[in-house]
Amino acid sequence: MSLPVSEADTAVPALAPAAAEPAPAAAPPAARPSLLRRFCANRVCAAALALLVALLLVAVLAHVISPQNPYDLATVSVIDSELPPGSAGYEGQSHYWLGTDGAGRDLLSAIFYGIRISVGVGVISAVVALMVGSVVGLAAAYFGGVADAAIMRVVDLQLSLPAVLVALILLAVLGQGVDKTLLALVIVQWAYFARTVRGAAQVERRKEYVEAALGQGLPALRVMFRHILPNCMAPLVVTGTLQIAHAITLEATMSFLGIGLPRTQPSLGMLIANGFEYMLSNKYWISIFPGVALVLLIGSINLVGDRLRRVLNPRLEG
Repeated sequence: MSLPVSEADTAVPALAPAAAEPAPAAAPPAARPSLLRRFCANRVCAAALALLVALLLVAVLAHVISPQNPYDLATVSVIDSELPPGSAGYEGQSHYWLGTDGAGRDLLSAIFYGIRISVGVGVISAVVALMVGSVVGLAAAYFGGVADAAIMRVVDLQLSLPAVLVALILLAVLGQGVDKTLLALVIVQWAYFARTVRGAAQVERRKEYVEAALGQGLPALRVMFRHILPNCMAPLVVTGTLQIAHAITLEATMSFLGIGLPRTQPSLGMLIANGFEYMLSNKYWISIFPGVALVLLIGSINLVGDRLRRVLNPRLEG
């Protein structure tokens, strides 16, 4: 006799819940491209950087790569003066790819040496102006109040005057010379760095790490130069790059007018001035080629500086 089967006995057993699949691991955050890669993302600026590096190498190696020392009278022949580009010397010992100037100097060699002098003057004056302006701007931002107001009124007065006019007046009073030209350029430029550092330092001054440093009783100079200043370097680098081009332009202007560097150390501006009198004689190369070199130098520095400004500021990068 069979026993009755209950519904519980005939019920299909419930399936065990499937094991939950492990959640896919989160992808690691993409590494931020290096500064050089972000800079070279713009092909025009990458080409400007390559050109600037080449010009700086020319400035450093001018005494090695120049076909002639244009300021060694033993190697200069007056007979070869005013030769057009591609000419061979009358004595057959030299070939002048860019021609010669009125004194018989190889123009290519003169341009190489002129780039060295222009870059040297621009870099030295910008670095000294950066140091002076950084100290002044840090003091204004750190102490604030009356000190800040007084310093910034002087800065505003300096920036309100045309830089070329101030430099011309200073050199008219001081006279010609490398040291006097550098001094005039520093006086003209320091205010740009002071305003840049003051703006960046005011932002850093209100941050917690500065309050913590002050709470530990650290001296003011250490807080200013060891804590605040390193965090202001990004805008300083950009301003410094652009001011190098500004200094080169000012020096070339003053040398063109005949009150800049002495004739024994001619920059690109003086080379342009030396060839200006030959322009109406159809001897264009004496002035045009140094002018092209000056435009390439200043243009490449400005493009590099503007690209640095965008790369170092994420809000402007693109």
